[in-house]
Amino acid sequence: MNVKLQDSNIDFLFQTVLSLETLEECYRFFDDLCTVPELKSMSQRLAVAKMLRDKQVYSDIVAKTGASTATISRVNRSLNYGSEGYELVFDRLEKREEQG
Repeated sequence: MNVKLQDSNIDFLFQTVLSLETLEECYRFFDDLCTVPELKSMSQRLAVAKMLRDKQVYSDIVAKTGASTATISRVNRSLNYGSEGYELVFDRLEKREEQG
C-alpha cells in the first residue's frame, strides 16, 4: 500500500465505497462524486489493465479503448510493480463468475 496516499479523507472515501451494495448505488454515488471524464478515465484504465492481464497487445488495446500508449504503459507498470490491487479485484471477479 502506498502510505503517501493514506489520510483520513481517503479512508473516508474508501469506507463510503465499501458501503455501496448494488450497481445502481455505485452509479448514483459516482455520478455525484466524479465528473464524466473522471469516471471514463478510471474505467478506461481498468479496461486497459484487464486487457494487459489477458496478454493483449498495445495496438489492440489502443484500438479497443482509445487509451494512449502512455496510459497503457502506466497501467502496465502498475500491474508489474504496483500494489497488486488490479490482481486482487480481477481474481475476485473471476471467482464470482466461477461460482455462478
